[in-house]
Amino acid sequence: MRQSRLFAPTLKESPADAEIASHKLLVRGGFMRRVASGIYDFLPLGVRVLRKIERIIREEMNREGAQEVMLPILQPRELWEESGRWSLYGEEMMRLKDRAGRDFGLGPTHEEVITALVRDNIKSYRDLPLNLYQIGAKFRDEVRPRFGLLRAREFVMKDAYSFDRDEKGMRDSYHSMYRAYSRIFDRCGVRWMAVEADTGLIGGDVSHEFMVLAAVGEDRIAHCENCGYAANVNLAGYRRESITGKARPLELVYTPGRRTVEEVSSFLEVEPRYLIKCLMYLVEGKPVAVLVPGDREAGEVKLERALGTPEFRLFNDADWECHPQFVRGFVGPVGLDGAEVLADLSLEGAQGMVCGSNREDHHLVGVEVGRDFKPTRYLDLALVRDGDPCPRCDSSLQVAAGIEVGQIFQLGLKYSQSMGCTYTDEKGQERPVFMGCYGIGVTRLMAAIVEQHHDDKGIRWPLEVAPAHVHIIPLNYEKEERRRAAEGIYRELLESGLEVLLDDREESAGVKFADADLYGIPFRLVLGKVFEESGELELQVRTSGERVIMSPQEAKNWIMEALTGV
Repeated sequence: MRQSRLFAPTLKESPADAEIASHKLLVRGGFMRRVASGIYDFLPLGVRVLRKIERIIREEMNREGAQEVMLPILQPRELWEESGRWSLYGEEMMRLKDRAGRDFGLGPTHEEVITALVRDNIKSYRDLPLNLYQIGAKFRDEVRPRFGLLRAREFVMKDAYSFDRDEKGMRDSYHSMYRAYSRIFDRCGVRWMAVEADTGLIGGDVSHEFMVLAAVGEDRIAHCENCGYAANVNLAGYRRESITGKARPLELVYTPGRRTVEEVSSFLEVEPRYLIKCLMYLVEGKPVAVLVPGDREAGEVKLERALGTPEFRLFNDADWECHPQFVRGFVGPVGLDGAEVLADLSLEGAQGMVCGSNREDHHLVGVEVGRDFKPTRYLDLALVRDGDPCPRCDSSLQVAAGIEVGQIFQLGLKYSQSMGCTYTDEKGQERPVFMGCYGIGVTRLMAAIVEQHHDDKGIRWPLEVAPAHVHIIPLNYEKEERRRAAEGIYRELLESGLEVLLDDREESAGVKFADADLYGIPFRLVLGKVFEESGELELQVRTSGERVIMSPQEAKNWIMEALTGV
C-alpha cells in the first residue's frame, strides 16, 4: 500500500461523542467513521483489521470441524413465534413489514433460522454431530448506543450452532468451542478470562462469557487467582460467613422518618450488615419479599434463577397502594402476611439484627432469624464484592472490569423441542436434537484489542491482527536517493510476503510520525539522516518503543523472524 493513495484520513482531535480510547483512536486513526448513533462505516484499514480477526476465527472454527454458512439477516416472524421469542425479545429487535404487511425482524441472533434449516434437512443420527457457523451483520436497537463499537446498533458477529444426538455430545461440542475460543483470543493478542455466565434470552443451563480485561468494561468479573474460579458478578457465588450481632430480646424502636439503610444504621448506631434489607417484588402478580444484609445488593439475575421466571419487578407506587399491609420504608419479614419470603444464605441463623416492623416510623431490633420469622427459602441472592471469600477455596475474590467479546451456551432442547428439530436414532425412534450456540462479537473484539493495546499517541496493534506488518517512513521523501532506497526496500519486503505501507507523501516528519502512531503498525522502518550517513535505517517497534539501528537486510531478517512466531 502506498500512503499517498490510502483512504485513511486521520484527525488531530477526538470526536465529541467518543468517551473511551478505542472509539477515539479508531476514528482519529481513520479506521471508521460515524454514520448515525451506533452505526459506522469501516474504512480500508479498519476492514483489514476486521478481516484479520475473521481469518483467525475461521481457521480455528474450521480446525474444530465447524462449517461456514451464510444466513439471512431478514427473518420472518413465524420462525420466532415457533420458539416463543417474538414477544420476549422486546424492543431490541428491529422490526418491519414487507409490502404485503408480513412481519419481519432484522436478526439480532440466528437460533430460529439455523434450527429451521437443520430441522428441514437433517433426519438421521448418521447426519450428527453437526456444527455450522457464519460471520455477518447483526442488528440490535440499543436504548443508548455508546462507547463506539462496544455498544453499537449494527455490528459484525460470528455465531455458531452445534447439533448433537445427546447431552454428552452437546457437552463435547461445547468443550470443542471453548478450546477454539481460547486459541482465537490468544492469537488476537488480548488478555482474557472465561467466566461462568447467565444464559439470558438465549436460553440453556450452562454458559461461559469470554471477557477481555479492561477498565472501561461494562461487565464485572469476580475471580480467584488461587483456584481459578471466575464468574460474572451477576452470577458469582461467595462463601458466606455467619452474621451474629449482639443477642437481645425482640424490641420495637421508634425511628422517626428513618427509611433507608444509611439513615437507620446511623440513628441506631448499628453497622449496616446487621440490618435486614427487605425488598418487595411483584412476581407474576404476587408479592414476594427478598431479604439481603443491609450492606449488600440483591442480584436480579440470581433472583430470576431462583424464581424460575423473568416476570418480576420491584414494587411501584401502584403496588404499594394495592398492598397497604406492607408499609413502604418500614417493611420487614417479622409478622409479614401475604408474601413469600426469600432470604439470602448469609441470613440463615443470624441474630441481633434490625429490620422494618411493618409499622410507620418503627423498626424491630434484636431480630433472630428462625426464631422471629422463618423464610420460605434460603438462596444465593446477594451480589459478590471485592475481597469476599472464594466459594471454592480459602482465598479471596477479586472483582475486575471486563469487556464481553464472546459467549457460549449449552442450549439443550430449548429450540429443538419448540421447533420440532428431531432425528431418527438407530432403532428408528424420533428424538430431539441437543443444541449449543457460540458467539463472538467481531467488531467488539476489534475495539477490545485497542482498549488493551494503545498509548496516548495511538493504537499498538498485535502483529497477527495489524492492518500491515511494516510501515516504511522515509523522511524528506522528495530527495531522489532516499526515495529510490525506500522504493527498493518496499518492493523487496512485498516480494517476501510481508504486508507493507510506504509513506510516499511529501509531508513533514511530525505529520508522518503522528499518523504512524495512530495507525499502530507493529514495525516501523525510518529512513533519515542515519541512512544518508551509513546506509542504515532505524527499526522502531510500536508495541515496546524499542529502536535499533541496522541495515535494510538485517531489518528484513529481524521482522521475518518475528513473524515466524505468529
